[in-house]
Amino acid sequence: MIYRKRRNKLGMPSGFFHFQDTMNRTVSGPGDGDYIHLRDEFGNEWRGVAERQADDTIRYRFRTSKGDFISGISDGHGVILRDQKGNTWRGFLD
Repeated sequence: MIYRKRRNKLGMPSGFFHFQDTMNRTVSGPGDGDYIHLRDEFGNEWRGVAERQADDTIRYRFRTSKGDFISGISDGHGVILRDQKGNTWRGFLD
């Protein structure tokens, strides 16, 4: 049987996300289109969305049930996020 990889309608990136901050804390998990579900090493769940901007960058926003948030952008090569405390998170989509 032949399988085709299904593409989402908006052309948003899908796959496994992996982010790390300057203190080597990690957040990772799967994402499909604009819905992304991450988990950190403490077991906190981060739910987020990806939105394509007019200049072809992608804006990411993640939030926990505790009210913590991370947001940032991607230019297609990598993702840079910043949390509410000012820490920078760098990551990629695999």
